Amino acid sequence: MIKIHRIIFIAIIVLLISCVKKNNSNNITLKKVEKKVIKSNPIKEEKPFILNDKNAIPFFFEYSKKNKENKVRIQTKYGEIDILLFDETPYHRSNFIYLTKKKYFDGTYFHRIVKDFIIQGGNSDSYEISKRRKNIGKYLLPPDTKKGFRHDRGVVSMPSSDIENPYKLASPYEFFIVQSKNGAYHLDKDYTPFGKVIRGINVVDKINSLETDNRDWPFENIKIKVSIID
Repeated sequence: MIKIHRIIFIAIIVLLISCVKKNNSNNITLKKVEKKVIKSNPIKEEKPFILNDKNAIPFFFEYSKKNKENKVRIQTKYGEIDILLFDETPYHRSNFIYLTKKKYFDGTYFHRIVKDFIIQGGNSDSYEISKRRKNIGKYLLPPDTKKGFRHDRGVVSMPSSDIENPYKLASPYEFFIVQSKNGAYHLDKDYTPFGKVIRGINVVDKINSLETDNRDWPFENIKIKVSIID
């Protein structure tokens, strides 16, 4: 009887060892299969969206439908300038809102001042700003001059590109504010008024009074920050 019990005991031990080896073998096989699945389905990184002359207008057409904001605030060391953007110039309005949400303007300057005429902003000679432009895209906006707006005092308009072009295509990253008390109506046919100052025209006057070099760049850097307001 003792021999029979010993044989049965040994048989049970052998059976248990066999089951453990089988389970370990299954686990190794599963791990190998999982690794193969991961390798066969790599994660694709989305390419960043870059604006250009072909896609800018279709993009801003759709963007204007979903982004209805039309008021922004420009902060400077001399005070704040609140601007109402015209709904009637949808491409220029949505472009400005888009760049504001991208925080493009933050850290740029009022870099051009022409006494009793305009102050111009949205540019800087820093590497960081040129890098932002590159990441957003290179594009121009067509003029939109037939909506009945004129270059009155306090009107916000968009300068044409520094590249010579007969259609006065606008540089989307820059803007100017008319400071002249008599307006700047000779600009009406060539440039697009797309907003107006509703608070802070005294700040515009202060900035316009600053001394500049022979390139109209103020000796004192006037850094700006732009945000959307209700």
